[in-house]
Amino acid sequence: MKHTYVIIDDNQDSVLKTQAVASRFQSLRFVASANNYADGLDLILEHHPAVVFLEINPENTASNLSLSLINELYRHLKTVPKIIVTTGDKELAFEAIKYDVLDYCLKPLAAPDLRKALLRFEMTLPPPQAANPVQSPKQETGPAIDVPPVPETPAVTDYPFIIDVPAEKTEEAIEAETPVEPADQMPINALVVDAYDEMPMTELMGDEPPTVVESSKEDKPLIICVKSYGDYRFIEARDICYLQADNNSTDIHLFNGEMITAFKTLKHFETVLSSPFVRIHNSYIVNIDYVSRIHTGNSVCYIKNTTTKLPFSKSYKENVDAIINSITNGNYLEI
Repeated sequence: MKHTYVIIDDNQDSVLKTQAVASRFQSLRFVASANNYADGLDLILEHHPAVVFLEINPENTASNLSLSLINELYRHLKTVPKIIVTTGDKELAFEAIKYDVLDYCLKPLAAPDLRKALLRFEMTLPPPQAANPVQSPKQETGPAIDVPPVPETPAVTDYPFIIDVPAEKTEEAIEAETPVEPADQMPINALVVDAYDEMPMTELMGDEPPTVVESSKEDKPLIICVKSYGDYRFIEARDICYLQADNNSTDIHLFNGEMITAFKTLKHFETVLSSPFVRIHNSYIVNIDYVSRIHTGNSVCYIKNTTTKLPFSKSYKENVDAIINSITNGNYLEI
């Protein structure tokens, strides 16, 4: 589902830059823009967008753009769109919080900041409504009878062995109750999951534990599951270009330009991931397969088919040397 958005900013260059960054997200659809208070208010009331990018400290004071526009929206709308403030003044952030804005992004707008704002936006959306169950017609006469609900048949998915564990159980208790394979000993948001596409359905539904035909790791790609609020996101490790630390979370950058945030530290990923993943900096782990260039003089690594440059520090110089050795030991020609 696409979510509509409008941009309200007195600077047309800023409008174009914000639109250029937002256009990278397929879930967003641009409607229109306005450069002053009156036109912006009319634009929102006409189109009812889901998201509004709002400048609150305009260069042109005659535009009257400010947080007061949000108050005006509450006078006319039952459901006010989510407001993402885009401004060059970080001193107004505390005041903006009082207006319950979705996010506060500093200009020039960066794609990672917008991506995090949109993830927060999607978390505010209501879950899809389940279809209404078929109700039995009311009896015309006689007392009402309480009919017990029919238990739902659990759906069979492609990953039948992912189980939600009650929060009160400790990790030691879980390990004692459930026999696990080494890959299953990781936390759920860094879980390595194997696909069972060729397993007969009778084995999945039987009383006895299913028999899994073991195959070498080369036969199947490593799968990483990032879990957030019941949302299971499955990623093939070979699609990851690099991982970047972001405080107590880690941004996972994929080869297609997408970025996924996992609420685990970079140290955790360094522990659970092995070759071709190598740590080169306190803030970066890189996939060797996506390294196109290493400049030891400038202490940077280049990522294939992008303009991304990752710094590496002296403390990880041995790891960088290992990357060079790994690449040169293959089918290699030096000119």
